[in-house]
Amino acid sequence: MIDFADWLAPARRHAALDAALVWSPLALVLAWLAFALGGPLPALAALVCGGLGVAWAARRAADRLDRSWLVRRLNAREQSLEDSAALVFAPAELAPMERLQAERIAARLAVIDPASLADGWSRRRITIAWGFAAAALAGIIVWQAQRTAPPPLAPVTTATPAARGEPRLTGQRVRIVPPAYTGLPARLSDTLDIRAPQGSRIEWTFAFDPPPQSAAVQLVGGQAIPLVRNPDGWGASLRLDMPSLYRVNAAGMRTQLPAYRLEPIADEPPQVRVIEPASGLATMSPGQRSWRVVFEASDDYAVNPFARATITTAIGEGENVRFAERSISITGTALGGGDPRRSRFAIDLPLAPYGLQPGSDLVVQLTIADTRSPGPQVVRGPGVILRFPSPRLAEVEGLDLAAKRQLPAYFRSQRQVIIDTEALIKQRRSLSPDDFLVRADTIGVDQRLLRLRYGQFMGMEAEETPKPPLPTADKEEPAEPDHYDGDGHDHGEAPASPVFGDLGNVLADYGHTHDESEAATLLDPDSRALLKLALDAMWEAEVNLRTGKPEAALPFENKALDYIKRIQQATRIYLPRIGSQQPPIDMARRLTGKREGIVGGGAQLTPYTLPDAVPATAWRALAQTGAIDLAGLESWVRGNSARIRDPLAVLAAIDALRAEPGSRVLREKLRGTLWTVLTRPPAQVRRRGDGGALGRRYAEGLR
Repeated sequence: MIDFADWLAPARRHAALDAALVWSPLALVLAWLAFALGGPLPALAALVCGGLGVAWAARRAADRLDRSWLVRRLNAREQSLEDSAALVFAPAELAPMERLQAERIAARLAVIDPASLADGWSRRRITIAWGFAAAALAGIIVWQAQRTAPPPLAPVTTATPAARGEPRLTGQRVRIVPPAYTGLPARLSDTLDIRAPQGSRIEWTFAFDPPPQSAAVQLVGGQAIPLVRNPDGWGASLRLDMPSLYRVNAAGMRTQLPAYRLEPIADEPPQVRVIEPASGLATMSPGQRSWRVVFEASDDYAVNPFARATITTAIGEGENVRFAERSISITGTALGGGDPRRSRFAIDLPLAPYGLQPGSDLVVQLTIADTRSPGPQVVRGPGVILRFPSPRLAEVEGLDLAAKRQLPAYFRSQRQVIIDTEALIKQRRSLSPDDFLVRADTIGVDQRLLRLRYGQFMGMEAEETPKPPLPTADKEEPAEPDHYDGDGHDHGEAPASPVFGDLGNVLADYGHTHDESEAATLLDPDSRALLKLALDAMWEAEVNLRTGKPEAALPFENKALDYIKRIQQATRIYLPRIGSQQPPIDMARRLTGKREGIVGGGAQLTPYTLPDAVPATAWRALAQTGAIDLAGLESWVRGNSARIRDPLAVLAAIDALRAEPGSRVLREKLRGTLWTVLTRPPAQVRRRGDGGALGRRYAEGLR
């Protein structure tokens, strides 16, 4: 028997090669198109996929040639085989007569070449495929060249015509390439005033007529960037980091071109807000084992998908609070169909490992960063508090109302006041002015309550406590006294019935003193002085908080906390209250008029420095006709550009006045621009509204 695979191998190779020649042009066209659209990596991926497709087509074409095809081809080609080729390649055992016929046919097959059995080449299909591929490749190359070719230079028209033979600017093209981390594509600017993300690469191309010997991009008050001649024109590039003005200069150009703006757009830090829970203070429910917190972060370009959650536990009450801090890594999920500018971070916290106790707090904050490179901006978001409520106090017998619940440490801890103030300062940008003032005033009220509580040790009375009414002739029901028997103070004997004409001891009858008992508990003088300093610091903090200035209140809050901790570590003593002892009088100096050693040195006044002295001086000088220090003013503007709303407008006005120092119009323009730079007074009187047309008509009627 003859192995039919040896007879099929040449025909199969021929069929596979024929299929590859037909389909490979399509794979090449797809790979080149992917390269034109996406670059090398997509082209490589398309080429691999196309190669796999061509291999599959070739394998399928070869598999169609099997035993049946070989028998049909041999019987149709050679009549001498007597349609008995199947006997030669039969897989089963043959009968004696069939075996005899197979031997005769095998002898005749020995003179046939197996390669001659293959089909002919598909010349028409191959020609059409490669012709189509050549046309498609040529079209893609032309389209790619047109797409990547820079556009022609835009014409430039100047207000002042150039003199004959003087180089003039005839064309311009500005290409802006933003930093890679922004994900923004390169673009062309229609004008020479450029506003682009900070760190962008600015590429200029200019055309001059006639061509000058040299040209440059001159930054106003800065360096000159030389223009290099190339086939497209005169080109230069610059990294945009700081706002500035520039103009185009060329050798032999006597007409000064106007100054144009280079304005970088600063990358804003990411913003974090709390989605869940709805309130910043949540209460732990009985049996709660986990707590879910969801934050949402947004950025102008992209949010880093990896963030850190800071978990702080405050266990304890009052000033005896133990703090512990942990950090965990969180992976965010992009929102808006994969928009990298918005991500959501969900945190499911098991509460058991934190060991919360009644009266303790668990605070979660998210620290997020953007993708700015180099130097990503890191922001810590607002904190969310989970509070383990203190147990409800038992009802007191004999009272109509139950005893109030124990006040949280929020109202009793100076450290908690500091934490709330710092949180409020961080949330200033996300709060409206009215909400910010209300929050600051609320913390100020808490500071006031804490100050009154500590003030009791100094003999201060509560500010809300009403004084007992003075005796009158009216018969009224006696009010409930503020002090009663057993309140811890010695009130003396009850006053006797008043006698007409006898004033008696009014202070003893209707007042209340704390310093007549020798058993009063007093602090040592050093601790008492520290407590006085702590109360003064609390008062300053309260004043600043109530007026909406938590930044100014924070140093005083920290001072008060430091004094309180020092008092807690001081020694308490028990002494009777005694009168003050004045220093002895020096009889030798009496009535001599000598004041040596009595009057201290005079107070020294600190000179007041006006922060806006340079622009204020220039603003006043512009109203006159004298000279102005434009160089010093320009240096001040560049040094304070962060606090000026539009520094480039001020620099442009300075540059225009420098070119024409005698122009009255330019002086007034610069003076008006400087007015917006000067710091406004902190307290301003707002003009009352006139009520519109109806109000003005009513006022005229009154006149």
